[in-house]
Order: sequence, then structure tokens, then C-alpha cells
Amino acid sequence: MKKIVLWLVSLMVIGYITSGCSPKAEYERKLKRELASGIRSDSLFMGLYLGMPDKDFYTKCWQLNRKGLIKQGGTNTTVEYQMRNELKYPATMDFYPSFVNSKISEMPVRFVYSGWAPWNKELTSEKLQADVLSWFKQVYGNDFMEVQHPEKGMAYVNISGNRRISIFKEDELHVWAVFTDMLVKKEPSDSSKVVNNPIDNIKELK
Repeated sequence: MKKIVLWLVSLMVIGYITSGCSPKAEYERKLKRELASGIRSDSLFMGLYLGMPDKDFYTKCWQLNRKGLIKQGGTNTTVEYQMRNELKYPATMDFYPSFVNSKISEMPVRFVYSGWAPWNKELTSEKLQADVLSWFKQVYGNDFMEVQHPEKGMAYVNISGNRRISIFKEDELHVWAVFTDMLVKKEPSDSSKVVNNPIDNIKELK
């Protein structure tokens, strides 16, 4: 799943920057200005944040799991949170971070409406994307740029200090929101530190 996310994000960003009609200059100016501001915007959700040490992440997840707020995701490689009030309809939120130097550098989050069905047009990813965007604007601010991706359609990008948030559709069901620390230089060797089952790590902390 992680590879899919990174592939999709890369496609989106490359498509955005290379598109002849895209506001490339506006994006680059915004990115340069925010990175030069020296402001850190590390907040994610549920007390998690960019730069969070991996052990603290597992401890926090263990605490949330003990409270019954999160559980192991369906693929056994993510953390699952059942959303009951944040969006217009109940939804599932799956997440698991990437670590660089044992700290959170990126947080891909996948959303799907719990009651999705092919015939229910109110629960398509298009509706879900708009719903997630509306919620994110309340939490992270209104300043989201529209990005027209040639394959994935409309996406939205927010840059605040070091944090970039990208929201885009994967298919008819799923929507991704990817939080990225733009100041972190990723090293390929760090991927070896990503474990396959986050819940196993959380249990080890008991």
C-alpha cells in the first residue's frame, strides 16, 4: 500500500509541476516562501505529529488502542480509525507513517465511506474528497490550492511551513490525504525500518 501511495503522490506532484496549464510558479513561490519562513507545522491528528519518534508513535497508538479509539487495519499493515462525526457520513480512516531517522516524515491516510456501494452516488470518492477537504479546511486552514492531475482529476494541496498536505482520489472508493515534511530528505535505507504490522509494535510496548 505504501508503494501505491508514494507512486500516486509522485504522479500527482510531477503532473502538477509539469502541466502546461498548472500554476507552477505559484506553487514554487508558495513552497519557497513557506520553507524559508522557519515556521514548523508538524501537527497531524490524534496527538501525532511530523518528527515524532517511532517509539512515541507506537506508545501513542497503544494508548489510543487501549481507549478503544483505534484498531488494526484490515490489511494488518495500518492503523484504523472509525470516523463517526468528522464527515457527513461514517467513514474509515487508515494510516501508517513513513519514518526517516526513526521519526515520522510522512503520513499517508486513506479514507473510504463505510457504507459505500456502486449504486450509492452519495458515497463516491468524489463526494468523499469534497467532504475530507471541507473537514481539513476546518482543521488545517482554508488555503488549499487546486491541482488538476491528468489521471486522478482534481487534487488539493496545502503548504504551511514545512508541512504539505495533498488530497486526491485513488479510485471510486478511496481518497488519500498525505502529510509530508518537506524539510526531510528521504534516504532509501530508511524504508527498512518500516515494520509490516504496527499493532505488533504497539503490543510490544505493553
